[in-house]
Amino acid sequence: MAQNGIITVTELTRRIKGVLEHGFTELLVQGEISNAKLHSSGHFYFSLKDESAQLNAVMWRSRVQNLPFRPADGMKVIARGNITLYEPRGSYQLDCLSLQPLGVGELQRAFEQLRNRLMAEGLFESSRKKPLPEHPSVIAVITSPTGAAVKDMLSVLRRRMPSLEIVLVPVRVQGAGAADEIAGALDLVNEWGGADLIITGRGGGSMEDLWAFNEEVVARAVARSRVPVISAVGHEVDFTICDFVADLRAPTPSAAAELAVKEASDLIELIGNYCYTMHSSVMNSIAVRRKTVEHLVRSYSFHRPIDLLRQRSQTVDELSRRLEHSSRQWFQSAALRLREYTGRIQSLDPALVLKRGYAIVRQEGRVVSAAHNASVPGEAVITFHDGALSATVHDRTTEDHGKERD
Repeated sequence: MAQNGIITVTELTRRIKGVLEHGFTELLVQGEISNAKLHSSGHFYFSLKDESAQLNAVMWRSRVQNLPFRPADGMKVIARGNITLYEPRGSYQLDCLSLQPLGVGELQRAFEQLRNRLMAEGLFESSRKKPLPEHPSVIAVITSPTGAAVKDMLSVLRRRMPSLEIVLVPVRVQGAGAADEIAGALDLVNEWGGADLIITGRGGGSMEDLWAFNEEVVARAVARSRVPVISAVGHEVDFTICDFVADLRAPTPSAAAELAVKEASDLIELIGNYCYTMHSSVMNSIAVRRKTVEHLVRSYSFHRPIDLLRQRSQTVDELSRRLEHSSRQWFQSAALRLREYTGRIQSLDPALVLKRGYAIVRQEGRVVSAAHNASVPGEAVITFHDGALSATVHDRTTEDHGKERD
């Protein structure tokens, strides 16, 4: 400030800006939207008005993307935000952090808008829903730790399955920031990875009370959950966006607990039936095999083994006699054939022939079988049956020539 007390517009504006921005934070302002304009940059500019006044407001692109509905002129809303001052124009405005429709009509319109958009994306398709585990051992319950719903769920779960491990993840289920807490809890349980099933929900209430489960941030968190999710919001007549995206919608929190686990007594009965079935199967198998053994014991081969052995022994004796008889016949026949072959060989013996007056003539070591084969003159050896003589061949004669000489 100058010495004469004069300040510049910029200095004054900054002083006002400091007062406004430090003095008016986390406001909840109710009004009707007017002059709504979604800029090409993605920022949303609008005014909030009532019967007597008007307030400029802005919502930045990152927050607009998370809105569960499309704000439009004439829509009554509750805006949460901080007062800021835009220095170039010297005007103050509401820096809007979140928008919530006011009244059942506006809420219903926002509900329909988000439902249609998510349905078009396929988030409600049954093909993407995960099956629930048949026998979960760990269940994460995401809800308010002080509501009646959590007491009902815990009571039913513990009664039906006393051995079940229950992990309570406390969150706000109503009011500003509740949706972000629910979505964060869903992501946290998935990151932990120790739960087989997630139940999230709350007790009954008005549409405004249940609105946290209609916000897109919760729907997206349920859709990306790797752990199956049961939505248990309100009463049987209440439907939320979370119900459509979840893998299973339960009409009430208590019903969610009943759908999540089977009765321990039912499991005990089922195990008992399995045991009975197995016992009956084993006993029937034993009975069949007992009959087989009894049949074998009553059989002749088992009951009279000595007789069977004697029969086999007699059969061996019979075969032995047959073998001996066949062998004797074979040897006799072989002996006859041997004598026959011996006689034939002996009949061809040269010594026997020589005894009958014949002789063998050899010249130069070879047998002379004909007169014209003899060497004349020459020496010869004449072999008789009792010895051999040397002879000299002087002339070759024939049988006819000899007759002529005689």
